[in-house]
Amino acid sequence: MFSRLECLRISIANKLKETDLEHTILVAGFGGQGILFLGKLLAYSGMLENKEVTCFPSYGAEVRGGTANCTVIISDEMIGSPIVRNPEVMVIMNEASLNKFQPRLKKNGLLILNSSLIKEPELRSDIRIIKVPASEIAASIGSTKFANMVIFSALLAETGIIKEESAVNALEELTPAKRKKSLDANKEAMMRGRKYIEDKKSKNI
Repeated sequence: MFSRLECLRISIANKLKETDLEHTILVAGFGGQGILFLGKLLAYSGMLENKEVTCFPSYGAEVRGGTANCTVIISDEMIGSPIVRNPEVMVIMNEASLNKFQPRLKKNGLLILNSSLIKEPELRSDIRIIKVPASEIAASIGSTKFANMVIFSALLAETGIIKEESAVNALEELTPAKRKKSLDANKEAMMRGRKYIEDKKSKNI
């Protein structure tokens, strides 16, 4: 028989395991940065791995230059609600979104930001921060419009939430026929984002 203390330890361990089964991610930026596509791609990638997913976009005045955000949940179990008040991960593409959403990030959560457009941010001290010059990396490929794919891949490389193979398959399936010409560039952007994180880890920066 287990003692009361041992039962408590087992209960806590089980709760931690349950927590690990579900990932909550908020992606935010301005219209034209492919924020909603990034959220859809993340959710679809999870679906290809037979996970439960939700994708909750907020269009607002989502015209080019306006704001957009998307909340994604990827879980091994049934999801109770698509609404997330305090996500564990945030991917932020511009400064206005950082100012708006950073306070909501869970304590000890992960913030991945586009340092190309967010130059001197005021950042919390109780979170983990990864800066990725996504727009600059995308520009080296040919266009800053690929920045969402750069930071998407950086997210995967940093967290392992889903496999890169699943992400590539999802990208191929979700890319409309009229945009197939950009598929190779998007894959290149993903490779660059992953490589940036791998190089960063190897240098222990």
